[in-house]
Amino acid sequence: MTQQTAPGDGTHVPGHVQHQVTVPDDVPMVVLLGQRDEVLRAVERGFPAVDVHVRGNVLTLTGPVGDVALAERLVDELSTVAGAGQALSADAVERAIAMLTAPSAARPAEVLTQNILSNRGRTIRPKTLGQKRYVDAIDASTIVFGIGPAGTGKTYLAMAKAVGALQNKQVSRIVLTRPAVEAGERLGYLPGSLSEKIDPYLRPLYDALHDMLDPESIPKLMAAGTIEVAPLAYMRGRTLNDAFIILDEAQNTSPEQMKMFLTRLGFGSKVVVTGDVTQVDLPSGTRSGLRVVQEILDDIEDVTFCRLTSADVVRHRLVGDIIDAYERWDATVRSREGERARAELRERREGRGGRR
Repeated sequence: MTQQTAPGDGTHVPGHVQHQVTVPDDVPMVVLLGQRDEVLRAVERGFPAVDVHVRGNVLTLTGPVGDVALAERLVDELSTVAGAGQALSADAVERAIAMLTAPSAARPAEVLTQNILSNRGRTIRPKTLGQKRYVDAIDASTIVFGIGPAGTGKTYLAMAKAVGALQNKQVSRIVLTRPAVEAGERLGYLPGSLSEKIDPYLRPLYDALHDMLDPESIPKLMAAGTIEVAPLAYMRGRTLNDAFIILDEAQNTSPEQMKMFLTRLGFGSKVVVTGDVTQVDLPSGTRSGLRVVQEILDDIEDVTFCRLTSADVVRHRLVGDIIDAYERWDATVRSREGERARAELRERREGRGGRR
């Protein structure tokens, strides 16, 4: 991609520059600009102070020096993605801008073109820098904890890595598990057969499998034991060798359950634990095993904790806003409770002092 400073038109604004960016011939402009120019519109929304004019394969950018320089980098990254044959969208532009303005050296093109798994014409890729770091950690470490709010792809990306490992013969089976916390693991009190009792808690894992494998192959793989989906209580007493093991909804484990699960690790296996510590459904007074394990294993080699945030949410834009709003509300509530507790402590101390 070539870049040059365009000649002025006699209406120069102090602090403004005009640069021309020539897109390589092998990058389809229809992909770079998007359907109905949706990608171009997203670039303009991301840099409202920059005027973007397109003629052929030349983009002319006019505006403040810093904004134009950043917009040039964005166009370069998007051209690389489009040149790799990947479709672009307004969401991809917003994420790329977030990466370029973040205090990191990561290139959006490296994130958005990393393939994790391809099936039936669909490719699963990380969509944010946090997701890429999470996926890279799964490659590098034996045990990885993916901790973050809903919609950050914790379970979905782990499932994709598991299916990829199975297809590449890096493991011989996949084990997927969740705590059935809503039933207190007392499945006998629920109506129906054992399968009917268990299915509601494991359904999200089945749904992800259907996205990543041919549906007709899943029953065969499960019947052969190549893929196992089971409640956490069924892991007790086992050693899992040569397996890719995923514990989902781990915030709903007790510390004892978390220890039990982690010690199932056998030779040639990899473990991914996912959960959201802000959505604990355990009985009052029971500490979350996912909270406790961070204090215990934080400095253990070959164990990695990846913390995803609202910036990594890939659902509707409002989901990230909702998560941020709840975090602010939680912080306010904690602050009020702390002030109330300190006030009560002062009153008790003053009461004891007055009785002397």
